[in-house]
Amino acid sequence: MENKENKEDFYKKLKTKLDETTTFPAKYMFKFIAPGDGKQIAEIEAKFNHMGAVINTKKSKTGKYISISIVANMKSSDEIITKYKELEGIEGIISL
Repeated sequence: MENKENKEDFYKKLKTKLDETTTFPAKYMFKFIAPGDGKQIAEIEAKFNHMGAVINTKKSKTGKYISISIVANMKSSDEIITKYKELEGIEGIISL
């Protein structure tokens, strides 16, 4: 996502898709890739700690990257989008 307008378009499409396909509250899986040093993992975990989320991490074969899967009970599509926006500020992570 290159600029703010593209991000907003992405979030509008995501909201529409979630609202069409999901009955809330629902479990939702967030997936990210972070650099292999793992510095961002604590930051990501902190954003989900109060939610009782299940967080799994797996290092790539080379150790250069870590994949992070988070399953959390979300109340609405807006809550999911808000969470993605909170995580945008964590340097080096890529949302999948």
